[in-house]
Amino acid sequence: MDLDIRELVELTFTHPELFQHLGFHPPHGVLLHGPPGCGKTLLARAIAGELQVPMLAVAAPEIVGGTSGDSERSLRNLFRQAREVATQSKRGAILFLDEIDVITPKRETAQREMERRIVAQLLTCLDGLAMHADEDQLYPVMVLGATNRPDSIDPALRRAGRFDREICMSARVHILHVMADKMRLASDVDFQHLATLTPGYVGADLKALVNEAGINARVQPSAKREGFATTPNVTWADVGALDQPRGELEEAIVFPLKNPELCAKLGTRSPPGVLLFGPPGCGKTLLAKALANGCAANFISIKGPELLNKFVGESERAVRQVFQRARTSSPCIVFFDELDALCPRRDDGSSSRVTERLVNQLLTELDGFDTDERRQVFVIGATNRPDMIDPAMLRPGRLEKLVYVDLPNEVARREILQTHLRHVAVADDVNLADVAGDERCQRFTGADLAALCREAGFVALRRVLATSGKGVDAVVDAPTILRSDFDGALGKVQGSVSQADLKKYRATAANIRAGAKPRGAQKSPVARVHTGRAWPARAVKNEIERLSRQ
Repeated sequence: MDLDIRELVELTFTHPELFQHLGFHPPHGVLLHGPPGCGKTLLARAIAGELQVPMLAVAAPEIVGGTSGDSERSLRNLFRQAREVATQSKRGAILFLDEIDVITPKRETAQREMERRIVAQLLTCLDGLAMHADEDQLYPVMVLGATNRPDSIDPALRRAGRFDREICMSARVHILHVMADKMRLASDVDFQHLATLTPGYVGADLKALVNEAGINARVQPSAKREGFATTPNVTWADVGALDQPRGELEEAIVFPLKNPELCAKLGTRSPPGVLLFGPPGCGKTLLAKALANGCAANFISIKGPELLNKFVGESERAVRQVFQRARTSSPCIVFFDELDALCPRRDDGSSSRVTERLVNQLLTELDGFDTDERRQVFVIGATNRPDMIDPAMLRPGRLEKLVYVDLPNEVARREILQTHLRHVAVADDVNLADVAGDERCQRFTGADLAALCREAGFVALRRVLATSGKGVDAVVDAPTILRSDFDGALGKVQGSVSQADLKKYRATAANIRAGAKPRGAQKSPVARVHTGRAWPARAVKNEIERLSRQ
């Protein structure tokens, strides 16, 4: 049994006299939370079985009655029954409430008055355990609650004296050990390695995996079905180029993750967050996915507008849920695309109350990254408008490292073309270096180059079909893309970044690297920090406006 569980539960039932002697009450409630199927109910039964304490198990939806007052009466009777069982057994009792979030929604967002009354009654019952603690101390009643949505529970239930402790169920290594305890295993079975290969798997999945290991079954993670994180299948070979931002990301995240002891000795750690910025289509999302794959971390991808909700409090709840999923699936990278839509500046009058609350919630989550449970959760944001992001997001301790993803140069364009054409039949007369060096490709992003390859394929297809004279019903053996097909594609595909926009992006990157204050911004508050040097929040905007007037 887990050490935390022993501390909280075992001492309460096996040595109640210790609490009486020390003059304080034992804990009355423990909240177990984690993805569906991770073993919360199994753990509650194991606790009762190992300690030989009677357990009353109730699914929370069963408590809800159809008539006004029935639900509250059921709760009172349930707690009274638990106290009676505890006294009769002379060992105490455990009351297990499964799916407790069903009857304990946040009262400020509850849709019906009945829901608020049920929450109030449960609070009263839990407080009643504390009030009768002196007379029940030798026969205690402990309430175990189970949920996969801890953030939806009313905060009053999670304060001291009610659910004193919260335990997150996510230890895959320990679960694998328990599940395979009676199996005949080869000496090369490495549970630690298996745990790294099963991100997003919960207890039920691991049990199925162990049961089907003999026939090499592939089990779908429940966490993936429930929207939790999984490792992306994008590798660095799929990226093609982007060596400089890749090096900065690996130095900031991968090295500390793989060498924690060395970093601890040197007093260094990974930055809680990294902001990738640059022209659209340059591979920022691809970089984040390849990074997660390279360090065997899970990956949660969020488009900025996805979290926005018209109902009060729902946007903040969505943010909390994202980070809760990340902690459950650690090590995990949370990727926020289009971050400027999620965290606009709060001082320019364009933000709404919804986005202001959302920014505050994100800042709160990022500020908690020094705790042990969050040190293997990393945040990567992507934007093509860093000047529109709220400055508080970019201070040290949050998205403190800024990485510029530039347009690919000629060498990088050739590597990207090779990546996209590695499984495509290309004629021998095609020199990708010549295609990459064509002046029409000067302002092509990675996405533009991918579009160029697709268009070259369509040009080749139309050429082959026209030559055969049989139209779309023609059957052609081993068609290939010729150099002339690329010329035809270059006439149709245009670069998506203008020269003026490119100048703005590069001016922003230059200011970040220099850490200098541009003219006209000396009085603005310091908001961005890079490599230990601060520069003003309005510096980027002022510099962009100055360059655009030239």
